[in-house]
Amino acid sequence: MNQSIKWLNELTRADAESELLKCCGSRRWAQIMAGARPFVDFSELLSKADDLWWSLGDADWLEAFRAHPKIGEKKAATAQSKEAQNWSAQEQSGVANASVQTISELAQRNREYEDRFGFIFIVCATGKSSDEMLAIINARIDNDHVTELRMAAEEQRKITRLRLEKLLNQ
Repeated sequence: MNQSIKWLNELTRADAESELLKCCGSRRWAQIMAGARPFVDFSELLSKADDLWWSLGDADWLEAFRAHPKIGEKKAATAQSKEAQNWSAQEQSGVANASVQTISELAQRNREYEDRFGFIFIVCATGKSSDEMLAIINARIDNDHVTELRMAAEEQRKITRLRLEKLLNQ
């Protein structure tokens, strides 16, 4: 892993931002992370990523959310790199074998969620089945806006950590 940290540390600032944007769609997060290098090790990278994420504002969080496709879909609202698209597909692989009914329910709940909160449903989908994701959206859809934004931000934080690991293990 340290060799990968070395790689990240040695990238130009612009290249580091581009690579980090694959992990989290907030441009501000990627810019500040790129400027925070060098990182001693993966643990420091994760710690900085988390601290920085929680220091950002709602607009930065919403920007990151837009870089994800809706559960069960393939395209995000904003452009994604090929790697980020592939990672999203892997993360959402639990939907691949879902029944037609479950896919239909997920699509309906996704629309209701977005209408209610103004942003897409974000969940760290890795290792979750479509039924689990449906249960999660059902449990979260009645939250108030502030609570749900924080919950979605926590899910984005988890996704970012997983993607940082993928980035460094390429």
